[in-house]
Amino acid sequence: MPKVAVLGAHGKLGTAIVTGLKASDVVEVVAEVGSSDPLQSVVDAGADVVVDVTNPDAVMANLDFAISHGIHAVVGTTGFDDTRLATLRDQLADRPEVGVVIAPNFSLGALLMMRFAALAAPHFESVEIVELHHPTKADAPSGTARRTAELVAAARAEAGLGAVPDATAQELEGARGAVVDGIHVHALRIRGMVAHQEVVLGGQGETLTIRHDSMDRSGFVPGVLAGIAGVRANPGLTVGLEHFLTL
Repeated sequence: MPKVAVLGAHGKLGTAIVTGLKASDVVEVVAEVGSSDPLQSVVDAGADVVVDVTNPDAVMANLDFAISHGIHAVVGTTGFDDTRLATLRDQLADRPEVGVVIAPNFSLGALLMMRFAALAAPHFESVEIVELHHPTKADAPSGTARRTAELVAAARAEAGLGAVPDATAQELEGARGAVVDGIHVHALRIRGMVAHQEVVLGGQGETLTIRHDSMDRSGFVPGVLAGIAGVRANPGLTVGLEHFLTL
């Protein structure tokens, strides 16, 4: 049974994950680490996997600590760009037995939403992404939206599609959202929401909307458990929890 330490254990997501992991019969939670707690407590507790749900400012130092101590990591914290991923690959090269999975979303439904969007992308001329989260979220767009845009763009490129049509010539700054690999992404921050995303695709005479809603953070626990199981069997860096699942 893997011994798990949760970093960011006292936040809303961390609290839900700790509760869910403790209710499972497949892992043992040995440490609940908050922002003021020393990382050494992870080692002292004998953890062999950390689940990081902290924030983009703290996560790289947390991962450096985990990797250097031979501890696997399942990361739900967002903010990972190519530079950060390259840093992790360099660190893992010195500890080839350690696994790290970067999970833009722990929700199995969100993973299926991303997969469906990639499947649909080659069949529609237009596509844009709207993500909606609570106003205390630190990053925009969300890691899920960025990852979805990357998958959609890759599917379009493989199909030989050109740029998404857009004749906008005048705009207020930000009106068309961010652009990730040529895909427009719009971020809403609304009190009362948890995590929601829709991918809107359009072609001649029709549109298709693929939407996922996380209504409660407890829905992320099955994905966390899948990440814990998968990371121990897959050393190195894995981006996307879907690699550990049969979708």
